[in-house]
Formats: sequence, structure tokens, C-alpha cells
Amino acid sequence: MKTRLLAIAALAFISTVQAAEERRSTAADQTALAVTIYNGDLALVKDARRVKLNGGENLLAWREVSARMQPETALLRSLDGRRLTLLEQNFDFDLLTPQKMLEKSVGEAVRVIRTQPVTGIEYAENARVVAANEGVVLQFADRVETGNLSGTPGRIVFSRVPSDLRDHPTLSMLFRTDAPATTTSAYQQSGTEHGLELSYLTGGLTWKADYVAELSAKEDSIDLNGWVTLTNTSGASYPNARLQLVAGEVNRAQPERGRAPMMMMKTLAMADSAPQMQEESLFEYHLYTLDRNTTLGDRQTKQVALLSAQKVAVNKEFRLVGGDWYYHSQQGELGKKMKPAVFMEFANQGDNLGVPLPKGVVRVYKKDSAGRAQFIGEDRIDHTAKGETVKLKLGEAFDITADKKQTDFQRLAAGFNARGGVIESGYQMEIRNAKREKIMVTVIESVPGEWQMVQESHPHKKESANSVVWEVPVPAEGKAVLNWRVRVKY
Repeated sequence: MKTRLLAIAALAFISTVQAAEERRSTAADQTALAVTIYNGDLALVKDARRVKLNGGENLLAWREVSARMQPETALLRSLDGRRLTLLEQNFDFDLLTPQKMLEKSVGEAVRVIRTQPVTGIEYAENARVVAANEGVVLQFADRVETGNLSGTPGRIVFSRVPSDLRDHPTLSMLFRTDAPATTTSAYQQSGTEHGLELSYLTGGLTWKADYVAELSAKEDSIDLNGWVTLTNTSGASYPNARLQLVAGEVNRAQPERGRAPMMMMKTLAMADSAPQMQEESLFEYHLYTLDRNTTLGDRQTKQVALLSAQKVAVNKEFRLVGGDWYYHSQQGELGKKMKPAVFMEFANQGDNLGVPLPKGVVRVYKKDSAGRAQFIGEDRIDHTAKGETVKLKLGEAFDITADKKQTDFQRLAAGFNARGGVIESGYQMEIRNAKREKIMVTVIESVPGEWQMVQESHPHKKESANSVVWEVPVPAEGKAVLNWRVRVKY
């Protein structure tokens, strides 16, 4: 008896679904659209529309949503204070194509239109679609014919479009409203307008920050411009949308294994400029808001301005970094014509800058003697808070070289193995400068174990337990020699 009642209830629900006439809502109904894009292929879409609804149950097809929508995150709410009770929703992202029409029509009757080659008169034959995998197989009354997808045996005419195929990604929702019901047929046909907002999370919308810095002639400041590159592969367009970006790592629950990701679409490039974005704190992240609406087309890349700062003070550093492997064994030459890395450093503070910087790539340019900007290097930065320092590695110095060698090695006490005990070793580094101005080279050595500096030609700084740093001045078109002797206990 219980089973019978459940079956009757299920049939009643199905008949209700079938009885509700589908009402469609398109992008033409939009009154507002907002898109918030996060790091890591995630975006929040809020789509507000004016839609005609009947009192009671409604079946609404919300068209032109993202093809990569996460349907479990969809939330429909009334903007007019009406109560909405969601009964069922279906996300249709299987889009209408000739191939899909064939696949969905397997086992069904179709008509094949052909042209008589001599007379040019068209004629029709009835057939049944047997298969549509890598081509099409048609069963006629007296034969079976095949054809590839680009050249089927004639023009195929279908009697209908399958109900589960859509020409745009569509979210179909069955819900009840508390709007006053009426028996007037005119009302049932037209309904009354309601303000609705559909919000959902989706993939296929990404952003990244890119920075362009122009170094001054004296190499003591930069003009910094930041751009946001937006890429839309979501399968939908977002016209005249309010755009916001969230910088920071938002935690997301990992999908269960076996869940197949939706197919990514190709990206085409297109650029646009925009005013500087406004920044504010949001929880433990930072939110950037474009001060005008913009359109994100499907399969489009767009650029909008993020920030602009002039005359940001910078420091240039030449850095030679050593290892720790040669402090426990006897060696000879440790390096010939070594090139120091060139770093550029600036503080994210002051009136010119002092804003949270999203992670991205900083590309640095400098004008040559003719005034043409030349690319001199790039580096990637992480999310950088206000007040922190940005350090960029731009390349290796051409006119600065160094030779390093071990000058002495003594084992003062034996250890538990051949590499242990107490070891005292000496080193020499000769730094040559072919430039016409004097420079300062930073030498960093990683000394293992318990160490003590026994002798040195330049004073060192101990930056950490195993990090020794020397600042070595080198004259123009000259050289400098750094000597040090260290005792290490393993």
C-alpha cells in the first residue's frame, strides 16, 4: 500500500512538471549583472532579470548562463520580496549541434531529402537513424546507407528538436511563488513581472595581474603600471557587468574522485583599457572593483587597468650566491667567470604606491640613448601587502665577473665519518668590474654546521644561522678581492 501511494505521488509530481508550461528568460531580460572573479578558475555570477511569472507553480528556463556553472551552487531569490519554493532544477549544457541532433535521434524516424541529379527535382524518403557515432547509419525500407558527419546521404529532416538539447546553456527551474493566483486566462498566458536574481559559482573565468615598469635613466626609480588580464572560456558572455576581482587564496573543497571536468574552450585575444580599479579589504583577501561596467565576451581575453604609480624609488643589487658543499671537503677552483644576478628592489609604500599588489609578472623596460624602451627582464611576484618589499631578479650582469677558489683546507679534529669533525678552510673571490662606474656586489655564502669566522678581508653580516653576507665595493674598470677563513664544527 505504501509503495502504491509513493508511486501515485511520483506520478502526480511528474504530471505537475509536465503541466507547467515552460517560460523562457534570456539576456534581454537582464536588469543588472555582476561578476566577481577569484584566483584559481572560480567566479561568482549574479544575474538579475525581470521575468513574467504566474501565481503558484512556474517552470522557468533561465537561458544564457555559464556552460561551466556549478549547478549545486545556484541560488534563485526574489528581488520583490516574494517567497520562492524551489521544487526541481535541471542544468542543460548539452548544446544543439547537427551531431547532437543525430545522436539524440538514434532509433527515431527522419526524412532524407535528396536531389535527382538529372532533373534537379528534390524528393524525400523515410528512414530510421540506426547509429551516429563516427558518422551516420540510416535504415531505409529496402537498404542501409552510411555517411560521414560532413557529408550525410542527403539532407536529413527531423520532426522535432529533442527536449534535452538547448541552443544556449540553460538552467531550468520548477518553483512555486506566493503571487496571488487567478483563473483569468489572460493572466495565465502573460503573467506579471517579477524581479529575480540568480547567483552561482562557475569555472571558465580567470584573471591575472601583469605589471609594466619603466626604469629611469639614473636607475633610481620606476614608473609602474598594473594591468589585469581577464580570460573568459565559460561558454557565456557577460554584457555590461559590474566587475570585481578577489586577490588571495580562497579555500575550496576538493571534488570527489571520478567526477569528470567539463571541456575547456579555446581563448581568443582582445584587449581593452579601463580606469584604475578601487581596492578594499574583504575578509583575509583584497577586493578590486572596476569603476565602470564592462563586457566580457565568450572566448575573449580583455585587459583593464589596475594601478599606476610614478617615480617609485628602487635599488639595484648585484648578488653572488655560494653553496655549502665545499666547506667539508678539499677543493680547488670553485668557479670561473661567474656572473652575479641583477636584482631590483622597491618598497610597496608611500604616496606613489602603497596598495596591495596581486600576484603576477613584472616586466621591466628602460629607454636607450635614442629614447626607445627596451626590455631588460621580468620576474614573478606573489601577493604583496602594503609596506612589504618587492624584489625582482632581472638577469645576470654582463660586465661583472668573479672567480672563486678554496685556498686552504685543514681537518683540525676527526669526526664520526670522513666528512665530520672540525674543519678550517680558506677562500678567495676576485671580482672584476668592466663598467665605467663603481659598484657594490653582495656576496652570500651558506656555511654549514657550527661555524666561526677566523679571518676576513671585509666585515660580514650574519643574516641567519648559516648565512654570511659581505658587501664588497668594486672600483670602476677595476677589481676587488674578498678573502675569508672559517672554522666549521660538524
